[in-house]
Amino acid sequence: MTNTANIFLPTGSIPTTRAAPTEPPFPWVGLITLSAAVFLSVTSEMLPTGLLPEMSRSLGVAQSQIGLLVSWFAFTVVLTSAPVAIWTRRFPRHGLIIVVLIVFAVSNILTAIAPTYEFVVAARVLGGVAHGLFWSVVGAYAGHLVPKAQIGRAVSITVAGGTLAFVFGVPLGTAGGHLLGWRLSFVVLAGLMLVGAVLVWKFLPPVARYSSGAAASAHAPKTRQPHDATVPAVVLICIITGITMIGHYSFYTYIAPFLLDGLSIDPDLLAPMLFAYGVAGAVGLLLVGTVFGPRPSLGLVLGLAVSALSVSLLAVFTATLPVALIAFVLWGMAFGMLPPLMQTRMLHAASPRIRDTASAFYTTAFNAGIGGGALLGAVLIDSVGLELVPLVYVGLLVVALVLVVVTDLMTQRAQARQTASA
Repeated sequence: MTNTANIFLPTGSIPTTRAAPTEPPFPWVGLITLSAAVFLSVTSEMLPTGLLPEMSRSLGVAQSQIGLLVSWFAFTVVLTSAPVAIWTRRFPRHGLIIVVLIVFAVSNILTAIAPTYEFVVAARVLGGVAHGLFWSVVGAYAGHLVPKAQIGRAVSITVAGGTLAFVFGVPLGTAGGHLLGWRLSFVVLAGLMLVGAVLVWKFLPPVARYSSGAAASAHAPKTRQPHDATVPAVVLICIITGITMIGHYSFYTYIAPFLLDGLSIDPDLLAPMLFAYGVAGAVGLLLVGTVFGPRPSLGLVLGLAVSALSVSLLAVFTATLPVALIAFVLWGMAFGMLPPLMQTRMLHAASPRIRDTASAFYTTAFNAGIGGGALLGAVLIDSVGLELVPLVYVGLLVVALVLVVVTDLMTQRAQARQTASA
């Protein structure tokens, strides 16, 4: 309903000046709290990538098996996110995030005390269920807190938690695992999850789902919903996201052995290297917030192209450490742009009516890519060797880049046809 003045005034009445409607204040505190929850979630998901050697020795399995913990986690998300999201669709979004963080804490405690590799897998599956529900809620949460024009900004703040997980979470967890044992890293993370649940309860504003507005007419006869014209665009974005994540995590999941064996860096430098990668990702996120937020298509093209170039240099110049290190940091910056841009583009493309559902499918595509990438990397390492994994990654980035360009051209032509027929 719009707030408009009555144009029919009684004779002799004096029109009053009404204050122009103002936009609600930007929800900084709520978005930062949401970002903190994302930080904890992504740290929990990716921590094994920095602790591959320690967990491998402790549990008596190959490093590729530890890498597959990421696959177990991600494929659980793929299989459970949609049904769990449907099952919990009537629950308050705010409360679900609190519950999910508590389940995350339990999962990490079970991982820390796990006596066998199989027990760790079971604990990671539990975490994967929580993670799928978390992202099906969080993916659209920022979009419900702000007007559409501010979605890019809000998503950048929320996704910043994931970037900071690579800047601080995984490197600090890796450093702690090297010094005090990998199990303590998971215990500390579990404690932080409980703190995060308290912060969400205290500071994150609750939101209503888009469909909840019809609650008052729940007993009215149901009518068939019209086909949503934004579905094809959402599907294409999910496909691009899945391909990009498969390529990325086929390599990044095994970045610790690549840095240690491929570049021959000192083990004490592993955590600082991951920290530098994360800082570069934060720079990429800053570019999204300041430059590419309103231009997600341009940002995606540049991010994919620079990622492909930097990973190619990293693979070719393994014997030239300065070039390899520059390429490594450049890759971190370029990839840091991609997740927020893909999510921003998805939220822009999806109509409000399907935004929650689109977020669930986006989460499925994202995590299918993570799990498929970790699995692909394990297969490649065991069959052809780690040195070829970055080249496969580059090939998949090129495929994603072509799809982005083709999708943009199709969209422009469709818009031109609509303008011509108007």
